Amino acid sequence: MNDRILSSRVGGARHDRGWSQQDLAAKSGVSRAEISAVETSRQAPSTATALRLAAALGRTVEELFILSQEATPSWAWAPERAQGRYWEARVGARRLLFPVEPSSALGIQPHDGCFTPEGLVTKPWADADKTLVVAGCDPAVGLLAAELARRDGIRVIALTRGSREALELLKRGLVHAAGLHWSDDSGEDANAAMVARVLGDGFRLVHVARWQEGVALESSVRARSAASIARAKLRWIAREKGSGARHVLDRLLGARPRRFRYEARDHRAVALAIRSGYAQAGIAVKLAAEEAGLDFVMLQQEDYELCYRNDLRGDEPIAALRRALKRAELRRLTRDLPGLDVARMGEERSVA
Repeated sequence: MNDRILSSRVGGARHDRGWSQQDLAAKSGVSRAEISAVETSRQAPSTATALRLAAALGRTVEELFILSQEATPSWAWAPERAQGRYWEARVGARRLLFPVEPSSALGIQPHDGCFTPEGLVTKPWADADKTLVVAGCDPAVGLLAAELARRDGIRVIALTRGSREALELLKRGLVHAAGLHWSDDSGEDANAAMVARVLGDGFRLVHVARWQEGVALESSVRARSAASIARAKLRWIAREKGSGARHVLDRLLGARPRRFRYEARDHRAVALAIRSGYAQAGIAVKLAAEEAGLDFVMLQQEDYELCYRNDLRGDEPIAALRRALKRAELRRLTRDLPGLDVARMGEERSVA
């Protein structure tokens, strides 16, 4: 029979009120040290402690503490090879194993174990309960990962995915958060509309940055307007279907179906393909284009946001993410990057 575990949502409830641990200690009569132990699940609260914390925070005990079965780890998706490395993370009540995959934003990340035809070899590098799994295409996610590790002890696993694929992983409960950037001509909240269409209600969006997206160009290309670029006979590197960048490219080139010789998985891969001579043009954010020394023609500005399930709002990885996006240090570092506006970083809203 599986063991039962007690998950604490005290930290998220406390941060929702804007309180420090010392503030909560003063209001509840529980020591700050005990609050810290309870929030990180190092210590199960006594009945008296649970009642005091619930009363101070205006929540029920059931809202603050969730008792669930200790899950047996299962694969988020089947590995493509018979042996390799894996990461382990808890997403909600599930313990998941992720086959290690390359990340252009974070490089090689320490793994938690290896798998062979004979089974798993576990050698944890990080706490699965303090791991945040994010799917998206943000080339600056390394700044967020560094801030979460420095201030909260949270390890970030960054899975490179386009907007639609990231939302599908969130829908299946395989990631904590999905990054998306979408646009249309209606002037409405395109990200929220896409979330509602793909996932329905019960989700929230937290703003990361408003970035410049456009055409990364080889320096020999003379076209410098959207219209002239669309007319020019260029070798394009495309993003995969369902990504925000592919959506922009399809709108730029028109509705006529096109076949592209090469497809890339993220903004940096687009820029690298152009720099390496495989293509002359591709859709990317300004940051990736400038890093690669390419010319850049802006087409639009888009909001890059992270979507998460509302019922995980108090779980520590999500609570830590929300805190990090409100810190001045992360805002300052991100603001220094080309093409990124962080005026709304950390703002949240529900998706109806």
